[in-house]
Amino acid sequence: MATQRTTTSGTETASGSGTAPGRPATPGTGAAPAPGTGRTSGTGRTSGTGTAPGTGTGTAPGIGTAPGTGTASGTTGPGAFPGGAELFRLDPAVAHLNHGSFGAVPLPVSRVREGLAAEADADPDAFFLSVPARLAEARRRIAARLGADPEGIALVSNATEAANLALDALGLGPVDEVLVTDHGYGTVTGAAARRARVTTVALDPDLPDEGAVAAAVLAAVTPRTKVALLDAVSSPTARVIAGPALIGALRERGVVTVVDGAHAPGMLAEPLAGEPDFWFGNLHKWAYAPAGCAVLAVAPHHRGRVPAPVPSWEDEHGFPRAVEYRATTDYTGLLAAPEGLDLLAALGAAKVRAHNAELAAYGAGLLAELPDLSPLPYDASLAMRSLRLRRGLARTHPEAAALREHIAARLGCRVLVWPWPTGGGIRVSAQIYNRPEEYGRLARGLRELLAEA
Repeated sequence: MATQRTTTSGTETASGSGTAPGRPATPGTGAAPAPGTGRTSGTGRTSGTGTAPGTGTGTAPGIGTAPGTGTASGTTGPGAFPGGAELFRLDPAVAHLNHGSFGAVPLPVSRVREGLAAEADADPDAFFLSVPARLAEARRRIAARLGADPEGIALVSNATEAANLALDALGLGPVDEVLVTDHGYGTVTGAAARRARVTTVALDPDLPDEGAVAAAVLAAVTPRTKVALLDAVSSPTARVIAGPALIGALRERGVVTVVDGAHAPGMLAEPLAGEPDFWFGNLHKWAYAPAGCAVLAVAPHHRGRVPAPVPSWEDEHGFPRAVEYRATTDYTGLLAAPEGLDLLAALGAAKVRAHNAELAAYGAGLLAELPDLSPLPYDASLAMRSLRLRRGLARTHPEAAALREHIAARLGCRVLVWPWPTGGGIRVSAQIYNRPEEYGRLARGLRELLAEA
């Protein structure tokens, strides 16, 4: 394990082994992931030794290691989720196996948003004058579903915006050190690099479990470490990183914790587990909200420091109202966002999570049988799985993007292809609109496509 320190003048590699100098904060590059990537997050499962449920040190229940990623190809996979596919208007000709990047909006939620847009068009004065109070009500409903304090969260556009607000609240300077990992989301780790010195922890994708990941992160903490900016679940590799045990250990060391929980709402039973200082998560992925909907949660002692992104007539109210109100803009997505969480509850959130996790395991099991793919360690409760491509494939963002688009054009399948310096990987997601045969279609097509690559 090696660490890097990034300053405005470049990146220096701390003493250690396993990573060449200049390894960027995002797998394969320091830039934001190419379109079609997205992220992952996770805390709050059940079991383990003081960690999130289903995680823990060693190989606690809920943690898997390669091999054994899923169901053998001789089975048909889990049955369809009743009525799941009918809730979406996705193109049936495409196998949408990348829900983790951009999500998909169920029809009932879209209709609510369309109704709000019609209301705004019919009487703009009445609509916009009602927005602050309606945002507060939407926030209250969302907080209740997430298990959060309604006065401790703010509705924002996306996780990247929330990361910037959190980092601004900390008043970082050039001598302050922020700890990140090389599995972090590029635009989020990049936001930290704009404000402070960044130390990057290199995490081998094959680390066996959450305990090993936590040990690597804690080994990189020094007296200079002010902030740890960590994924709850990493975007490319679908690995649990900032579980409750690690958050607690960092708190004991006096490190401020900022958790990127982009995939937590909807996919995890306890998305805010561990009570970090700052936490943010997207609602437009697993919580069925329209695009442009996210939540920033802030511990009480930090709330007065969170800046409003723009001056507005709500500034006098402070957090969260001053953060949420952006003058005249489109609020219909945020106002419709509670409908997505309500729909998830009506479908049975635990039932949805279990179905999606089982389907993701089945799909990963099929892919693991291919000679050019090998499974990575995983958390059995997540609706995403990652597998490593053979060495030399998808080493850079351009190479990963080209392979992703080749898969889409030739196989009609949408997946995430992530880059890594020695060879990247493929991540598949599962949602209630997916069917087992779509993963079979991907596996059959990839066998020939990767053999030609």
